[in-house]
Amino acid sequence: MIPMRQDVKKICNLLKQYAKLKRDLTAFNQVSSPSFDGVSSHSSRNGTESRLINHVDLSYQLKEVEDALNAIDDPQYQFILHDYIIEKRFSRNEACEQLSVSTSKFNYLKNRALEQLKIGLS
Repeated sequence: MIPMRQDVKKICNLLKQYAKLKRDLTAFNQVSSPSFDGVSSHSSRNGTESRLINHVDLSYQLKEVEDALNAIDDPQYQFILHDYIIEKRFSRNEACEQLSVSTSKFNYLKNRALEQLKIGLS
């Protein structure tokens, strides 16, 4: 069994990658549609297949995280996960002010929010 601290760090890192996944998927969607006219070379089709597989994989990963985030009802947890960790809109001190809590209470709430997300991703 992985100690809780490592689990929390793992989930926190996943959220930090979430925004990157969204950017990657947006960039992929902006690429022009591949041609399936049968004239393309074999290597082109393999590249197209790889891009499509990558797109599906990124979409699945994003949906999995979004579903887990949407399942969290507590507005404080949502604020911490979305505005503080994913979007990085606030520093820790600013987030504490927004929630009207001490730093130690904020850390407790952040860990609880990450634990709830972990459960949603299980």
